[in-house]
Amino acid sequence: MTTWFITGASSGFGRELTERLLDRGDRVAATARRPERLADLATKYGDQLWTATLDVTDTPVLRGVVDRAFAELGRIDVIVSNAGYGTFGAAEEFTDEAIETQLATNLLAPIQLTRAVMPHLRAQGGGRIVQLSSAGGQAVFTGGNLYHATKWGVEGFFEALIDEVAPFGVEITLVEPGVARTEFGPSLVVAEALEAYADTPISQNRQYIEAPGGITANGPGDPGKIADAIIASVAVSPAPRRLTLGSDAYASVHAALTTRLAELEAAEQLAHSTDF
Repeated sequence: MTTWFITGASSGFGRELTERLLDRGDRVAATARRPERLADLATKYGDQLWTATLDVTDTPVLRGVVDRAFAELGRIDVIVSNAGYGTFGAAEEFTDEAIETQLATNLLAPIQLTRAVMPHLRAQGGGRIVQLSSAGGQAVFTGGNLYHATKWGVEGFFEALIDEVAPFGVEITLVEPGVARTEFGPSLVVAEALEAYADTPISQNRQYIEAPGGITANGPGDPGKIADAIIASVAVSPAPRRLTLGSDAYASVHAALTTRLAELEAAEQLAHSTDF
C-alpha cells in the first residue's frame, strides 16, 4: 500500500486523485481549505483517509500539518503539490493583494511544502514529489501574465531541485495539463477591467474567460484520465521530469518551445560576438 500526501484534495485533480487512490487501496493524507468536502470519502474508506484543514499560504500551519502527517502515518511515499488557482487580467488591473495572493498560493506554497517535506523524505531514504504545473508553465495566454509568472517560477524551482535532491532518493515530476473539465474555469479570478484595454487582446480573451462555464467548460482534457496518468507515472523510475497532458497542452508547449528555439538559433552569431 502506497501512502500519498495531497494538497487541494477537495476538488479538481486533487479530488480525482484522492478518489482513485482510495479505490485501489492506497492510503491518502488529504488536505484542503474545506476538508468537510471529503466527508463522503471518509465515511466510505475509513482509516485509509487522513484529513487536515490546510491553507497552503500559511507556512507555519503547513509545516505543522506535514509534521503531523508523517508522525501519525509513518512513511509517506508520494507528495502531490496540487493546491492552486488562476487569475486573469492586464498587469495593471490587478490589486496588490491579488498579486501577493496568487504568488503565495501558486509559487511560494509549493516551495515551502517542499522545504517542509524534505527532512522527512531524506530521513526515510527517498520518495516522490509530484508538482502540478500547467501547459502555462511553458506557453503563455494573453491576460494570464500573473498565473504564468507562478507556473514558470514553479518550473524553474523544481527543475533545479531535481539534481539537488536526487542523492537522497527523492524524485520529482512536473505535471503540465492543458485545459481540463474541472472547477478551475469557474474559480478563475478575473480583475476588474480598465477601459484602456477595451479594444485589445485582453478584452477579447476576457469574453472567452467570462463565458458560461469559463474556459474549462469545453476543455479537451479528461480529469480522470489525467489523474490516472499522474498515478501511473509514480511507478516509473527514473521519474519523468514532465508529464504534458492533453492534446492542447502538447500543441501549445510544442509551438512555444519551437519558436523559442528558432529565436535562440537566430541569435547564435550575436551571442558569440559578445565573448572576449
